[in-house]
Amino acid sequence: MNDLSDVRTWLCDMDGVLINAGAMVAGADEFLERLRTTRRSFIILTNNSLFTPRQVSADLLAKGLDVPADRVWTSALATAQFVQSQRPHGSAFVIGNDSVHEALANVGYLEDATHPDYVVLGETWEYSYEDFTTAIQLILAGSHFVSTNPEPSGPSLPGSLPGCGAMSALIESATGVAPYVVGKPNAIMIREAMKVLDASTNSTVMVGDRMETDILAGVDAGIRTVLVLSGANSAPDARRYAFRPSRVVTSVADLIGEL
Repeated sequence: MNDLSDVRTWLCDMDGVLINAGAMVAGADEFLERLRTTRRSFIILTNNSLFTPRQVSADLLAKGLDVPADRVWTSALATAQFVQSQRPHGSAFVIGNDSVHEALANVGYLEDATHPDYVVLGETWEYSYEDFTTAIQLILAGSHFVSTNPEPSGPSLPGSLPGCGAMSALIESATGVAPYVVGKPNAIMIREAMKVLDASTNSTVMVGDRMETDILAGVDAGIRTVLVLSGANSAPDARRYAFRPSRVVTSVADLIGEL
């Protein structure tokens, strides 16, 4: 067993770890409360770029989980930090929900539909043909292509909906240019979250329910990882990959006693 009692910083995925099927995972509230009472820092990492941290925080609270907005790190925030670090005070043509536009504005990025540094693609409920036409033309003219997350689809009550990964594939097919994807499994999302918490590698752990995103990102970032079986992957799933999580547990409730 990989002992986690010395871990001071916990990075947690949201869907499948803290919530699942629109409800709180049993014991997730006690897990977060235990992190607080033992003075361990934590942040919630989500590839979902549809919502602002305030919206995510409010939704979690409605499900019984108290997570302040400043403890939510979305792929939209990570993307904004990335482009700002590469080309400070630059410009972007943005396709995405208000959350993506807000994240870029908050780092000082200007929106430009004529000669932007970047074309930034995020999640939105309403993708437009005109926006995709503009994006394709700008990329062919030399703008750099960045997307918030790789998921090809996302869940909804009526059924699966096309996600950012599917839409970026459309643009890539038309331009021959693949996007730089900032969200997990890109370890940059973890490293940026660790900067927010001033965390060190040897005392940080990533908790997730997907081997191909959460656990891979943690492995690439050089931190310990915990796969929970309360979401997407099963224990047999984990054995199919070349990389391994440090621990496999049924849910975050199993970790409370180690905190």
